[in-house]
Amino acid sequence: MRVSLKLVAAVIAACVGLAVYVPAGALGSAEAAKSKVSMCMGCHGIPYYQTAYPEVYRVPMIAGQSPSYIVKALQAYKDGGRNHPSMTGIARGLSEADMADLAAYYGNAGSAK
Repeated sequence: MRVSLKLVAAVIAACVGLAVYVPAGALGSAEAAKSKVSMCMGCHGIPYYQTAYPEVYRVPMIAGQSPSYIVKALQAYKDGGRNHPSMTGIARGLSEADMADLAAYYGNAGSAK
């Protein structure tokens, strides 16, 4: 069976393309997030912090959380899939790039607590 060189090249190119494919917005800049994290630190940066609005609950620490989880959670708050007044208000003001940047910042911050 004779295989065309063009066919082999096309298959290799397709495989390489799949290997390096990264969905749009999946990679953010932790450096760019440094100017955006102040809105997060007030709650998510305080160990054992509990909030009383809209009900009392322990606010999770997000440092070290999976970047893809952070992006999905922020998208869910933005589109109504998750419901929390403060988080919904914050997420609605974020672009996809902002979400990716915040995820890169917190995802690289160490262990989740």
